[in-house]
Amino acid sequence: MRSFFASRTMRRFIVPAFVAVIAATLTGCMMFSKPPADLDYSRTRTSESGAYRATIQPRGDSIPQGKLQSWTLRLETASGAPVNVATIGVDGGMPQHGHGLPTKPRARRVGEGEYLVEGIKFNMGGWWVVKFRVPAPAGSDSIVFNLKV
Repeated sequence: MRSFFASRTMRRFIVPAFVAVIAATLTGCMMFSKPPADLDYSRTRTSESGAYRATIQPRGDSIPQGKLQSWTLRLETASGAPVNVATIGVDGGMPQHGHGLPTKPRARRVGEGEYLVEGIKFNMGGWWVVKFRVPAPAGSDSIVFNLKV
């Protein structure tokens, strides 16, 4: 009697729930087959409010999939002065898939207006966004980069 109940319960509740989760996952990943056509993939960007300009330079100049990476972030004010006093936060993810980065990158100052960003990893190909939060004397702002991995 117990095995009948277990198999009946599995058929009625667990199997449909499992199928629903798989369907939702596949639909979410395939819902957006292409990123927006007008994305700017440039490696130099102005911050959202215009207070800063930043340039990212991946080591080796490429952005590989599945490997831990280090980048140099060059940060300056809108007038071109290097920003040396900033605690930069790093975040990102895949907008089409609704998930963040698989790692927790960190940035630390290594030179005049230069920050070493370590621990970046992109675990799959596609459109990624990396966002740098800049709380500095010229004001708090964010810089967003679109990447194609």
